[in-house]
Amino acid sequence: MPPPKDVVKIAIQMMGAIPQLIELNQTKPLAAVVKEVCDVWNLGNAEHYALQYVDGQQTYITESNRAEIKNGSILRLTTSPDQEAERLHSGIRSHNLDVKADSLKKLANLSRDITFAQEFINRNGLKQLFLIVEEGNDIGEILAHTLKAFMELMEHDFVSWETLSPAFIKKIVRYVNTGGMDASVQQLSLSILENMVPSSRLLFELVKREVTLDRLLTHLQVTNQQLQLKAMALLIALLLNASDAERRNIIHASEPMGDEMAHYLYVLQSITLNLLERRMRTPMDPYSQEQRELLQFLRHSAFELESEPSAGSLSAERRRSVCVTEFRKLGFQNYSNPAQDLHRAPPGLLALDNMVYFSRHCPSAYSRFVLENSSRDDKHECPFARSSIQLTLALCEILHVGEPCSETAQAFYLMFFGQDHFFQELFCICIQLQNKTWKEMRATQEDFDKVLQVVREQITRTLSLKPTSLELFKTRVNALNYSEILRLRQTERMHQEETLAVPVLELRERLKPELLQLIRQQRLLRLCEGTLFRKISSRRRQDKLWYCRLSPNHKVLHYGDVEQGVQSAPIESLPEKIPVADIKELLVGRECPHMKEKGSGKHNKDVLDLAFSISYDVEEYYLNFIAPTRYEFCLWTDGLNVLLGREMTSERTQSELDILLSMELKLRLLDLENISIPDAPPPVPNPPSNLNFCYDFSPHEQ
Repeated sequence: MPPPKDVVKIAIQMMGAIPQLIELNQTKPLAAVVKEVCDVWNLGNAEHYALQYVDGQQTYITESNRAEIKNGSILRLTTSPDQEAERLHSGIRSHNLDVKADSLKKLANLSRDITFAQEFINRNGLKQLFLIVEEGNDIGEILAHTLKAFMELMEHDFVSWETLSPAFIKKIVRYVNTGGMDASVQQLSLSILENMVPSSRLLFELVKREVTLDRLLTHLQVTNQQLQLKAMALLIALLLNASDAERRNIIHASEPMGDEMAHYLYVLQSITLNLLERRMRTPMDPYSQEQRELLQFLRHSAFELESEPSAGSLSAERRRSVCVTEFRKLGFQNYSNPAQDLHRAPPGLLALDNMVYFSRHCPSAYSRFVLENSSRDDKHECPFARSSIQLTLALCEILHVGEPCSETAQAFYLMFFGQDHFFQELFCICIQLQNKTWKEMRATQEDFDKVLQVVREQITRTLSLKPTSLELFKTRVNALNYSEILRLRQTERMHQEETLAVPVLELRERLKPELLQLIRQQRLLRLCEGTLFRKISSRRRQDKLWYCRLSPNHKVLHYGDVEQGVQSAPIESLPEKIPVADIKELLVGRECPHMKEKGSGKHNKDVLDLAFSISYDVEEYYLNFIAPTRYEFCLWTDGLNVLLGREMTSERTQSELDILLSMELKLRLLDLENISIPDAPPPVPNPPSNLNFCYDFSPHEQ
């Protein structure tokens, strides 16, 4: 029989004693548990003891964090936080340097625990650390342990950075600016200044004034990588908290220094992004409990309302069926075993990390993405998981994740330094961009690679503009929609083909009237052939057919009802006539009378896009059309506009004109292939002074 949920099986150790294996009842007060453990080992004063993790950060167990204890955890019985804080507070004041050094070393380790830190700070321990630094009598190991302990204690935010004394800050600045100082002391001093900068404008100004850029560059040129990173971290903190003008001054203080600074920023960006390489190259382990839980978290986050209420009442087989269905809706290709989708590395576990980050930090956008696409037709749904995996791979390639740093490169993104989780935040913007582009392209599953290619182009084009923040990147990349991408591609292609040279543009304009006339003739010929239209009644019945065609002399429109199965009706069989001269107006879409009729109900967009009418005669009668296709709609509206002496306005006209112009230009320029066309004609030289072809026919004297 499995143990109750409130009971965990753990081991407890103590130096010099046989470990205890106990079943920890989480409902029992922690003090009672500690007393029982002490009783087994015959220890008095149980209130002076506490439990602590053996592994990891060796955190103390408290009532607030005891729920995190897992089955199989190994704990240690040790001195309670208050007793340990009292002992170390006394030790760091010792005149025995060995005792003082050991106490500070242990203090630096224990200060990571929030319970101990609070006890030590309550004993005014920070003041003692300030004195050690301000007096300046201790250097080397003791000073390093002091600064480390101070940093760990300040991480818990019990004390404001603004309370630091001027003498303490002056010492920290001196440690950074003095050459030959112990490297560990300088690293810790740089970290302290980095944390001071964002806490207040006063401290930012102080650090900016006291720590010069030249000094930071000196630290960046040393071989100690940790010291380099700490110096760069302080520089980034200064950049993030500076105004735009101050930021430009910092980066471009002088031209050579600007280039050097740009390279260091590139290196930091590259090193930071390369921290993602391990996750990128690690495939998902289907036997990892932690990774399986992340997959289930994605499913629960998207379909919690659908699956949770009835989950307890479902059989194992039914639960499995629900999971498979929901993983399919999430967009996994192997929805019966989604771990297989993440087996490819790269992008490996980095894709899973991105999906989880998106679901946790943008829950509304995540739910909307998944639910919106799971309710679409199967052919038009944008698969979230597949998109996330491929997008993560694309971002890794664009940002060169996993590639070694160049020794000369200076390409960095200023927006990178404004985010703690730049790659994940960028992914959150781009995955929503992919869904937007998918809808703009009206894509199906077969178009997946094409959509990804467009999204990749949107990202790279926007990054090339060097946006200074992710918000600006988001605005610009969303403005670069699919239509704009097509326009840019067309423009670039024309540039490559030299079709935008001034002489070519002039030729294009000369050819346009001739080609437009060709299109007009084709439209009128198509109207002369005629088209079969359907009548749509108020009940949406489409069983009645009628035919309309233009007379060969372009003077009269003939129309009339026809029987089912007739493909083309001769003019003689069409009884109704409308002289072209009587046509007053062409109406389209919602302007048409049959789209405004009360009995016609609400018309969907497809019908509105195909509807057009003509008004004729003095009484303004209407002949209403609903074209069978968008192509026929364009042909008829263009043809009627030609008859009315107006411009052809359909998208089909522009498309066909572009095709004809492109073909005609290529034919005309065929002999000029690989010859550069100048923007202006070459100047005509002046005739030579001795050039005279004129013969004088005047009579000569004999």
